Amino acid sequence: MDNMTLVIAGVAALAILLIAVGVAMSGGGSDVNARLARYASTQQEKPAAASGSAGIAQALQSSEALAQLNKVVEQRDFGANLAREIARADLRLKPSEYLVIWAACIFGVPLLMIVLSVAMPTLRNPLFLLIGAFVGFFLPRFWLGRRKSGRLKSFNKQLPDTITLIANALRAGSSFLQAIELVVRESRPPISTEFGRVIREVNLGLSFDVALENMVRRVRSDDLELMATAIAIQHTVGGNLAEILDSIAFTIRERVRIKGEIQTLTAQQRLSGYVVGFLPIALAGFLFVAAPGFMQPMFDDRAQIAGLPAGVVILMIGGFAMFLGFMFIRKIVDIEV
Repeated sequence: MDNMTLVIAGVAALAILLIAVGVAMSGGGSDVNARLARYASTQQEKPAAASGSAGIAQALQSSEALAQLNKVVEQRDFGANLAREIARADLRLKPSEYLVIWAACIFGVPLLMIVLSVAMPTLRNPLFLLIGAFVGFFLPRFWLGRRKSGRLKSFNKQLPDTITLIANALRAGSSFLQAIELVVRESRPPISTEFGRVIREVNLGLSFDVALENMVRRVRSDDLELMATAIAIQHTVGGNLAEILDSIAFTIRERVRIKGEIQTLTAQQRLSGYVVGFLPIALAGFLFVAAPGFMQPMFDDRAQIAGLPAGVVILMIGGFAMFLGFMFIRKIVDIEV
């Protein structure tokens, strides 16, 4: 009960701190900047169910304190970097809202472990609570990374057809900006979203080269960087841009084909990694359900190491070893093309 009181007090203190910082740093923002931010944003009018994070974003955006805190966060270097990471993941969140979710995970996982300790008293150990806070610290980063990698994979998959579409539009007599507008109309997200940002930035007064560089910086795709570099060189020295884009599209398709062949050849090794990492965990879970008394000696506190039952320490060391094996296998089969 003492641990639960401390956790609740910590959450309350964090909430009060966030509100205090937001109120203290509140000030009159620029209406022009606000309108530009709304115009340049990527949010489109969609049903709330279209994105898993839409409900969270709407709930957090109703807080004026978070809005003021966001202005403070975005003025710092880490806030700008975090905003860029969130944009790459295509999340409808501001940096301050993401930080609140991050803090909630850090405190929420240990709190959940305290609640579960009613059935499993071992979870109330301070070392387990520290591990829970560590897991909560990395959960939002893992979620953000998964969103980023999934969006990048989808972007790279659509990019060859997009480049071919731009090349065909140029051959038909369209300007490059008109070809980009055609991509926005005919493509699906995330391609249409990112190229739509390019169009909006150009309409706001940025040069096309700068807008394209901003897109490369947001997406961080090697294939897109190759396309942007070719376009920048063509604008400088001239040449047939349609033919250049066709060559780039062919190169990207060949790279995708080779990657697919590598994925096929390494499928067995990747499956072995999943077996090494998850089969023992699944087996332990099955034993907990099918024969609860079978695992009970592992939690016997008559033999302790660092205040924990020796069996728990052995399980933790085994889990860490399985994690290392899984990561080593992933690294071996991750072949760069």
